[in-house]
Amino acid sequence: MKKTIYRFLYLSLILLLAGGMSSCSDFLDKEPDDQLTLDMIFKDKTRTEDWLAGVYSNIPDTYWTYARGMDPLGDDLAPSTGWLQFGWNIIGKQQGNWNPTSDWVPNYFNQLPKRIRAAYIFIDNVRANEAQLVTEQEVQYMKAEARFLIAYYYYLLLNYYGAIPLQLGLVDVNAPASELMIPQKPFDEVVDWIDQELVAVSKILPPYYNESKKYGRVTSIACLAVRARMLLFAASPLVNGNSDYANYTNSEGTPIFNSTPDASKWAKAVKANMDLIELAEKNGHALYYEYLNNGEIDPFLSYQNMLFRKFNEGNKEILFARNPAETWEYDRHAQPRGTGGNGGMGVTQSLVDAFFMKNGLPAITGYNANGSPIINTASGYTETGFSTAEEKRNTKWIEVKGNRDSDSNPVTLADTYNMYCNREPRFYISVLYNECWFRRENRTTRFYSGAWDGGPTHDAPQNGYLVRKKVHPDHDPRNNVNPYRPGILFRLGEFYLNYAEALNESEPSKTTEILFYLNKIRERAGIPMYGAGEGQIAVPSGQDAMREAIRRERRVELNCENGTRWDDIRRWKLGEKLLNGDFWGMNFSGTDKSDDKNNDKAFFVRKVYQKRVFTKKNYWVPIPQDQIDKNPNLRQLPFWETSE
Repeated sequence: MKKTIYRFLYLSLILLLAGGMSSCSDFLDKEPDDQLTLDMIFKDKTRTEDWLAGVYSNIPDTYWTYARGMDPLGDDLAPSTGWLQFGWNIIGKQQGNWNPTSDWVPNYFNQLPKRIRAAYIFIDNVRANEAQLVTEQEVQYMKAEARFLIAYYYYLLLNYYGAIPLQLGLVDVNAPASELMIPQKPFDEVVDWIDQELVAVSKILPPYYNESKKYGRVTSIACLAVRARMLLFAASPLVNGNSDYANYTNSEGTPIFNSTPDASKWAKAVKANMDLIELAEKNGHALYYEYLNNGEIDPFLSYQNMLFRKFNEGNKEILFARNPAETWEYDRHAQPRGTGGNGGMGVTQSLVDAFFMKNGLPAITGYNANGSPIINTASGYTETGFSTAEEKRNTKWIEVKGNRDSDSNPVTLADTYNMYCNREPRFYISVLYNECWFRRENRTTRFYSGAWDGGPTHDAPQNGYLVRKKVHPDHDPRNNVNPYRPGILFRLGEFYLNYAEALNESEPSKTTEILFYLNKIRERAGIPMYGAGEGQIAVPSGQDAMREAIRRERRVELNCENGTRWDDIRRWKLGEKLLNGDFWGMNFSGTDKSDDKNNDKAFFVRKVYQKRVFTKKNYWVPIPQDQIDKNPNLRQLPFWETSE
């Protein structure tokens, strides 16, 4: 049993993180040395810090691609379907090819418990060491960080799997196997424990660190951010009164999810998000802005550089960030093929449709049964024809033949497909479309079949778009140029929208306060705010209309960030509606600059590029079958054990 608790951790952590320990294999083979080895590690400052770094190592990378990131499982990101042959099994999962034996790279159900156990060992053994300059204050902070990571990893498990065991503390090494095979806990019990733990830890950790070497270390603000996001999820329809799970119990017959809606959960989410906002703003956090020479907000650069500027460069919107590992892979796969990139990391047509017009009105309000869009004529949107002149806006954004010294620059060229004209700034920062100017190459993109950046190869946008959001404009795969940018896990803008949503569900009559936070996002985005004043647009009337407005804003503001859209679709119980069926884009095989629907060679016409599958089981990641085989007290998630 001792090997299960300690030696397994050394193999998975020490061999990974402390490669300089040449005697690892020796002491792992000698049972009396187990505890001695812990003494060796925690008497040494560097090895102590390495151990804690190992516990940190499963924090998600915000630039994940391949089979790992969750953005492709929502309706934002669209990696080329042809990449399935190269191991991008996330594409197969989009199409329903997922079961309890499937490979999933994060493999959280297997991996996170290792980190949790390592964190408990750390808490039990870390201690002050004057000779090593490890102070008691540092020890208290490190213990609190480990406690945060335990709570955070349980949150990730809960978020992906819903029904999980909760093991608090290390199991006695001599305990019988039956005590290790614990059943899953009710969802709300796990939420309550994580909630209490994060609040407690937030009272120990500082809101920020002055030392640059502590960049990415947990703070009190990070604690409250995880808590606020979790309680919003816990209040949502998927897990708050979902009758689909009424008969789902653990091995002891205890229901996992509550089947009766509890309105107080929305009130908890309101308070948790406001707790975070107040602490963050008190400590200098605010939305990130860049300005024009005349003092006005530049919405283009504000939105773009909010994801690129570091905290110490004035980006106080960041609440918690890490050094990302895979920006190169993300950027390269989103670069047009003709520029040296892999050219197939796209976005969906539904995301393109979601962006507002520059007048702040939605362009498309829904879809007909045949998939055609329902156009909001009041917005001025059209998807027929091409523009006759370039359009200039008040911005220093230079990606379309711009001038850095000018307050006025073009955002679209003449002869641009009208679908892409007169859209809001966030559209241009997020979407790279066909015949858009590409500054680094001093040319337009060409996604036509047979053209520089187009098919028929799999390294081309399968539906006419590449993702621009988070892709650094100076990234150059040809010359190995990859500018640094932070891996932002939590930013203040998200929590303004979280608060607005929770308040609308809890106290919808508080319209003024809801709009205050919703309008903060719209103001930075450079589109008219909701209100009765001059230049404003009509306030959504009633709770349902306000809910729709908030959800629209979330879709646009948070697109392609950390799987937020996938989480939103799941917690709102909209998976079968939004993630099941035809996915549309422009005509991948089109060779003509035409929007003639009767011309098979026309590029600028809507075509189905993929059929996706989402059923009730897909709201959760299945528990790996090998874990169920090991622990007979585990119960598979609802609908994964039966065919539909």
